[in-house]
Amino acid sequence: MRHLLTTTFHRHNHRLPAILHHLLIRHYRAPKPPAPPKPPNPPQKPQSFTLHDATWEDPYSWMAHLNDKVAMRHMDIYMEQEEKYIEAVMSDTEKLQSKLQSEMASRLHFDLSTSPIRWGPWLYYKRVEAGKQYPVLCRRLASLNEQFISNKDPSGGFDFVSGKKIEQKLVDYNLEAERFGGYAYEELSEVSPDHKFLAYTMYDKDNDYFRLSVRNLNSGALCSKPQADRVSNLAWAKDGQALLYVVTDQHKRPCRMKSNLCSFVIRIYCSMIGSTEEDVLLLDEPAENVYVNLRHTKDFHFVTVNTFSTTFSKVFLINAADPLSGITLVWECEAQAHCIVEHHQGYLYLFTDAAKGGQLVDHHYLLRCAVNASSCPRIWERVFDDDRDMVIEDVDFCNTHLTLIIRENCSFRLCSVPLPMPARKEAVRLKELNPTFLPLPDHVSQIWPGPNYDYYSSTMRFTLSSPVFYGVLVSEGWGLYPMPDAVVDYELSSGNWNIVQQQNLLYERTRILYGTTSSGGIANGSLNNLNSDFLNEIKSEDDNLWNCLSEFYACEQYDVSSYDGVMVPLTILYSRKNKNKNQNPGLLHGHGAYGELLDKRWRSDLKSLLDRGWVIAYADVRGGGGHGKAWHHNGRQQKKLNSIKDFVSCAKFLVENEFVQENKLAGWGYSAGGLLVAAAINSCPDLFRAAILKVPFLDATSTLLNPVLPLTAADYEEFGYPGDIDDFHAIMKYCPYANIQKDVLYPAVLITSSFNTRFGVWEAAKWAARVREHAIYDPKRPILLNLTTDIVEENRYLQCKESALETAFLIKMMES
Repeated sequence: MRHLLTTTFHRHNHRLPAILHHLLIRHYRAPKPPAPPKPPNPPQKPQSFTLHDATWEDPYSWMAHLNDKVAMRHMDIYMEQEEKYIEAVMSDTEKLQSKLQSEMASRLHFDLSTSPIRWGPWLYYKRVEAGKQYPVLCRRLASLNEQFISNKDPSGGFDFVSGKKIEQKLVDYNLEAERFGGYAYEELSEVSPDHKFLAYTMYDKDNDYFRLSVRNLNSGALCSKPQADRVSNLAWAKDGQALLYVVTDQHKRPCRMKSNLCSFVIRIYCSMIGSTEEDVLLLDEPAENVYVNLRHTKDFHFVTVNTFSTTFSKVFLINAADPLSGITLVWECEAQAHCIVEHHQGYLYLFTDAAKGGQLVDHHYLLRCAVNASSCPRIWERVFDDDRDMVIEDVDFCNTHLTLIIRENCSFRLCSVPLPMPARKEAVRLKELNPTFLPLPDHVSQIWPGPNYDYYSSTMRFTLSSPVFYGVLVSEGWGLYPMPDAVVDYELSSGNWNIVQQQNLLYERTRILYGTTSSGGIANGSLNNLNSDFLNEIKSEDDNLWNCLSEFYACEQYDVSSYDGVMVPLTILYSRKNKNKNQNPGLLHGHGAYGELLDKRWRSDLKSLLDRGWVIAYADVRGGGGHGKAWHHNGRQQKKLNSIKDFVSCAKFLVENEFVQENKLAGWGYSAGGLLVAAAINSCPDLFRAAILKVPFLDATSTLLNPVLPLTAADYEEFGYPGDIDDFHAIMKYCPYANIQKDVLYPAVLITSSFNTRFGVWEAAKWAARVREHAIYDPKRPILLNLTTDIVEENRYLQCKESALETAFLIKMMES
């Protein structure tokens, strides 16, 4: 019987798993997925506002009442809720964030030292020590530099380990962080011309101002004076024996307090280093809404004082050899203008965009006059004839040469002219001076002069910056080639040039070739045979000198027709390997404010998106720079809607031409660019799937009308004056906070803001709360607020962490 039972059991045993599986399926109840986290719901305290012919209500205006203790307690609670909400929403991306952060950090590994800057006998640089958050400012004697070039890794440059014996640490910003509440944020830093002192300002978070300190570079000790708070500008004089500085009021404007009333004055002090006497007040002039900039000429012969408002611009001159001898007016004009004065062998040179004969000009131009000119007012002579085909974007001086950054249509060129220039009263065309054109990688989209502190050196440094340089015409656009930033030294007298530093993103490393024995063979050339007909072309066999990434990444540039027919430049960057028509997610950048160039530099953090198949695009909308003053003016104040409509047109172009898959486009904007992207979302919320708004300007109406933090004249010139009824109506039309649509599905948005930003946290908090209140709720399209108490720009670890969070957010939103 036992044998029979066993046999029967084994005979039917093979059916049991199927039966059990069937029973389990019938009675199985799948667990309910966890409910998505609910967004915070801050209290509403409606407050009505009336101006001109409009009345509106703001239920979240209380968030900006910084002096209301009850409101700030509610704000603290709300911020804690926002922190928990973003943690819950992004909790499933922790592994992805960690991977992204590792990727981004690895690209910074070989970029732990800035390119050394030579000034006199010294090489100055900053470097990050292992395990430290903040850099250390160092210097070493150039004459001893070659002894400590690494032989193991020539492209690695200076061997810091064995070179410690000749390195002098000047400022350890990790120690500065201990002085200033855990943060090391430096705004100004100037080494004295005798290399004995360093004057610098550090941000005091507890008091919300910048504090001036002077450090003795020989002993390392802080000087007892000057020590001043709210310092906005400084300049050395008397060969390093005197320091001039500007003190601002609590509103960051050059003024002082009298009793309980604010009387605006320009206040400039002169401090004699090592003296026990009080600092001397050089200028104490009442001036309502006037701002001041202080700088020394590159030869340290003069200190220039630039004062400006919306109605005038003036430039004063102080003799640096005798700073107490008085101040002389050398230039003035109506309206606000950009003015830079330099001195060269008895002549003052003025680079400005001031109006000519009452007519606005669309570009900068160069003037000059003798220092000892007796006429009053001074008669300034034009140096170059106007040439619409060759616009001067910037200039830089050394003792032997004048260098000019020139724009021809959309292409940039770099040239030099020997100094002194011929003495003549009439202006000349630049070509008549036979300029030497310096080699560039075909064409770059941006060129910046380097620090170039050493006026008596004929070597000048420039940064060639762009994700692209122009190639062949492709369909309706241009085929382009990506290139990371290159820092290049040009020796103007001998004709040698040298790529000092450029990141190699393919191998996740950066080469710093300054002073290395291999730099001559790797990346230098000669200018001896170059003339004005040189087209800045580098032979194809030399393309590796510029670390071109065209084999792996590609760029295209198009002119996109905006709503009114104006053509808007659009740059598109993608990975050749991952390019699939109408299948790629995309990220569109925009700024369009203050006449500033859109930052299109190759960013290593974007490589993580490119390698995952993303398309990166840049819209050069009106209001930005690079296309003349008219381009800027047509995107500001009452014409601000132009820049927003330009951005929308570029977004539609990407989708309609199948560069980006429909419903997979994201927008990206920083500061005023955040206003641009948020306003575009209000206009076409279904066009975007996600957006990143970094420290954005979102409540233009309230901020311009009742600024909690100080605004400058430039802010009102850019966005409009609410007191003017036409400006006011324009502000109400474009203001992102005032135009959030109701009962509409909005894209997912990640807003990053900081307690250390000129656009307050309350702007981001108000916008997030109102979008959640008005828009259709969809947990797959969250509105997230990422708040930091740190100054991210000065902390490499936090930069990677924040970039990893933003990138993970974009990937998550596109895959959900």
